[in-house]
Amino acid sequence: MKKMLMMCLVLLLGVGTCMAAKPTVFKTDVDCEHCVTRIMNNVPVLGKGIKDVQVDLATKQVTVVYDASKNDVQTIVKGLASLKVKAEPMPEAEKAE
Repeated sequence: MKKMLMMCLVLLLGVGTCMAAKPTVFKTDVDCEHCVTRIMNNVPVLGKGIKDVQVDLATKQVTVVYDASKNDVQTIVKGLASLKVKAEPMPEAEKAE
């Protein structure tokens, strides 16, 4: 019974953690490997709660997974701007393409 209760508790905490992480795709002006490296080496500049950052040079997209209770889109855009990267969040319709 204790094992079952512990498993339920762990699952419940895991779901709460997953729900807090929010991925957002940004359209950027990255055009070289140096830009990608600059972003990846300066992830803390994007703000608190950053879980993952993926940069796709071919599509010029940066995907940021972050804790929405600790960060927001505007802070991430400002962080990218401090790295000399122009960024704007992509609308949902464009992400599917």
